[in-house]
Amino acid sequence: MINTIYIFFQIFKLFFSFKPISFLNKFSWFFKNLYFYKKQKSNINFKLSYLYPCLLDNTTSHQIEPTYFFQDSWAAGHIFKDKPEKHFDVGSNVMTIGVLSQFTPVTMIDIRPIDLKLPNLSFIKGSILNLPFEDNSISSISSLCVLEHIGLGRYGDVIDSFGSEKSIEELKRVLKSKGVVLFTVPVDNENKVFFNAHRAFTRDYIIQLFEGFILEDEKYHYGRKMYETYDPLKGFGTGFFKFKKS
Repeated sequence: MINTIYIFFQIFKLFFSFKPISFLNKFSWFFKNLYFYKKQKSNINFKLSYLYPCLLDNTTSHQIEPTYFFQDSWAAGHIFKDKPEKHFDVGSNVMTIGVLSQFTPVTMIDIRPIDLKLPNLSFIKGSILNLPFEDNSISSISSLCVLEHIGLGRYGDVIDSFGSEKSIEELKRVLKSKGVVLFTVPVDNENKVFFNAHRAFTRDYIIQLFEGFILEDEKYHYGRKMYETYDPLKGFGTGFFKFKKS
């Protein structure tokens, strides 16, 4: 109960927070730097109308989100190693998929179209609950940090308490024999729903959902480190799974 109150408090802060001291300190820092910059000679045209304050980037450490850092590197490593003739992705980080498309042709499927073009990258509008492909038609597919959100309404989707399970069934359906699926989901010491953010699963439940498939690789990230094995005692983390259809 205390944890729930804390989370709601953090959400309220997003809408109502204003820190006047911090605000003044940031602009004081900005105008001090501007003063020293203007005192120096430059060949670059300067006008006050060009001012573009960036006040949140002066940090003491690199602000890296560890889940995407680890999972995207893990998935890219497998795709580079496997070298599929064509890879498909459902709903993952667009920037990561754009990079991958420069090494192998990629088709991205998402309910939200992208309006940017790249060689070797194509887009199909579609839902992970009803993938626009025939049975047993794809040899390589990924879906990173997606399955846990399906059916919770967070992204405007329809409420469905079995959204994650139905999504997994679709990924399994479209895979060819010996086809590979790469996906990541939150893991925990029991199956949980953090409504309406995401779900978390136990390793045993994931293995159960992929009964008949071969587990070729698994990694786990807890906090800011990667681990080789699932540890329910560590609590909430992220599991990275590579399954092959037998």
